[in-house]
Amino acid sequence: MIARLKLKNKHLSFCLISLNLISFISNAQIKTPQIDDRIMIYLADHRSPGETETMMFLSNTFKYGEIGIPAGLFIGGVIGNNKEMRQNSLYVASSTAISYGLTLLIKQLVKRPRPFVQNMNIVPVSRPSSSSFPSGHTSTTFASATALSVAYPKWYVIAPSFLWAGSVGYSRMYLGVHYPTDVAAGVILGSGTSILLNNLRSNK
Repeated sequence: MIARLKLKNKHLSFCLISLNLISFISNAQIKTPQIDDRIMIYLADHRSPGETETMMFLSNTFKYGEIGIPAGLFIGGVIGNNKEMRQNSLYVASSTAISYGLTLLIKQLVKRPRPFVQNMNIVPVSRPSSSSFPSGHTSTTFASATALSVAYPKWYVIAPSFLWAGSVGYSRMYLGVHYPTDVAAGVILGSGTSILLNNLRSNK
């Protein structure tokens, strides 16, 4: 009983720390938007057609990775009769789905306008209509990358996973649709969700 209470307190503390970090970033971005603006204007001013095409491609890979990673694990687990792989597919999928749900909730609470709405000097490549904070692309890709890396802690899994997630996050800034603080919050939210879920499943 004592061990369970300690475990619950540990998880509660982790949740509170994550929420406090997101809240801090949210408050910071409202008080000092000029810092984000400078970065966004610099990126927009230094775009090139070739790089823009690459960044659009990277940005769009999030939906394929989020579906493809757990689907691939599940299919591999079924074909190889590997129960652990099937369980890992559920872990990755759950991490991504919960991160997505939390992202939508926070977007509704914060309702931060997109960079190009707040500053006319920031010219975006596309114009999403949803609110900006946090970056959904970033939160879900980092949730997938973290969960996959936790499930298979090998360098050849970790390196490409986070390279992919980091590239998606950067592409959102490059394309002019998310501030750096939106992306930072997405990293915290996505990674934190996967780590928390892993702790929960490891102590069942």
